[in-house]
Amino acid sequence: MKVGIIGATGAVGQEMVKILAERSFPVDELRLLASSRSAGKVVSTPFGDITVQETTSDSFEGLDIVLGAADNDTAKRFAPDIVKAGAVFVDNSSAFRMDSEVPLIVPEINAKDASWHKGIIANPNCSTIITLVAINAINKLSKIETLYASTYQATSGAGAAGPLEMYEQSRQILEGRKDEIEPKVFQHQIAYNLIPQIGGFDEVGYSSEEMKLQNEGRKIMHLPDLKVSCTCVRVPVERSHAISAIVITEDKLDLDDVRKAIAEAPGAKLYDDPAASVYPMPLVTSDQDIVFVGRIREDLANEKGINLWCCGDQVRKGAATNAVQIAELLIK
Repeated sequence: MKVGIIGATGAVGQEMVKILAERSFPVDELRLLASSRSAGKVVSTPFGDITVQETTSDSFEGLDIVLGAADNDTAKRFAPDIVKAGAVFVDNSSAFRMDSEVPLIVPEINAKDASWHKGIIANPNCSTIITLVAINAINKLSKIETLYASTYQATSGAGAAGPLEMYEQSRQILEGRKDEIEPKVFQHQIAYNLIPQIGGFDEVGYSSEEMKLQNEGRKIMHLPDLKVSCTCVRVPVERSHAISAIVITEDKLDLDDVRKAIAEAPGAKLYDDPAASVYPMPLVTSDQDIVFVGRIREDLANEKGINLWCCGDQVRKGAATNAVQIAELLIK
């Protein structure tokens, strides 16, 4: 397959290159595409040294699959050119996620939806992917009606500059230079702090990131009436997002059945022994593709509720790996 990557020099784009090699994706040609600032840069990859090209309307001729790791505007600008060139665009931005003509795919959940694409397939939001992989097994036991969630999202979710800002602020504080801190990536100081805002707020007070879990979750899980109430928080962690979720199902479920279902679910790992201090954490789940699920317990406020805590690498499974898995569906 001839594969192109838009935004190839960014954190997710670089991870896509790495994962294509890890998963032995059949790459005959790899075309690295980026902005004019990066054009001409030579990148060492598992597929050899490759010169980065500027992304233009003519960049996609002869390609079979294009993986998108750029922003919404870039995705919208070049999507028609990709489709016209005969390639399939697997896009990691949010530009096409809620388009009724575009499948939104988590391969462990709705792989069959990829069959009706018209040249574009959307990759979901990182927290949406991690949460849904964790709870999909519960939905198979009994339909999920309501989901309450709080996300604890790592700084790298804001790009490569996020962790750098966190570490620099930490150094300034430790050196007694707190007054010199000037947040640029985040709205406030992130070191030694939590920020309950990711994205802009709507008229009723929910952020754009918070609404993605409901809107994307309905489409991926084929649950048009799913109700989600979510709070998204940026935390001073380098990598891997964590989510606290309360799942309300149509029927009351047995905890043993829930644990067994999660343990057998594709893409998920039961990691649940609180007495031995075993539960998902960013340090445990980074740089791999499985969503760890633990702290599973009955909800005390709703008899049909299941409480759980999950964690996964948002750069890999939450972005790059999920996109490559979608590409794998296309060649099966």
